[in-house]
Amino acid sequence: MKDWLIYSIGFIAQLLFSSRLIVQWITSEKKGKVITPTLFWTLSLIASFLLFIYGYLRLDFAIMFGQSLTYFIYIRNLQLQGQWQKFPRMIQYLLNFTPVLIVIFYYNNNEIDLELLFNNEAIPLWLLVLGIVAQLIFTLRFVYQWLYSEKQKESSLPMGFWLLSLIGAVLILSYAIIRKDPVLFAGHLFGLIIYTRNAYLIRKTND
Repeated sequence: MKDWLIYSIGFIAQLLFSSRLIVQWITSEKKGKVITPTLFWTLSLIASFLLFIYGYLRLDFAIMFGQSLTYFIYIRNLQLQGQWQKFPRMIQYLLNFTPVLIVIFYYNNNEIDLELLFNNEAIPLWLLVLGIVAQLIFTLRFVYQWLYSEKQKESSLPMGFWLLSLIGAVLILSYAIIRKDPVLFAGHLFGLIIYTRNAYLIRKTND
């Protein structure tokens, strides 16, 4: 596949991720506290799917790993907000099973080469480990958010979520610079600003 098309998929995904942050940020600024609108999770779900595809096309396991862990957390948050049930049943099935079917299809057709994913000359082992650790920390923010929301019985973004976002984003930016990946760099550089602002709003609200 042409490089420009691969990067286009990645940039569209990052644009959607950035859009969700802008929507969440503007909503929170209006309310004077951190708010989690439904559109935040809807954009997250679409962007996550596209970035998973981008990671596969780039033979970048770290990206695929990160997105596969958060995909269904986005769906769960929509369920907690009572919005997932409003999606047409066909769309629910499509979003639930498409990632699984893609993996099964690629494996059965030998499209996923584990040797290429884990022994890619463009990504030395130490860099792959950095990428995986960065994605893991960045993903843990949603695991933390999910467990917190389940306890509160409502979808919310607590302080721990934004702190993990900051740490993960810094690590991913480092990975992106070394990997020379403009998609990851552009997306996470912008995110740092929003994460910092939300952490400030929460601290201000709690003071």
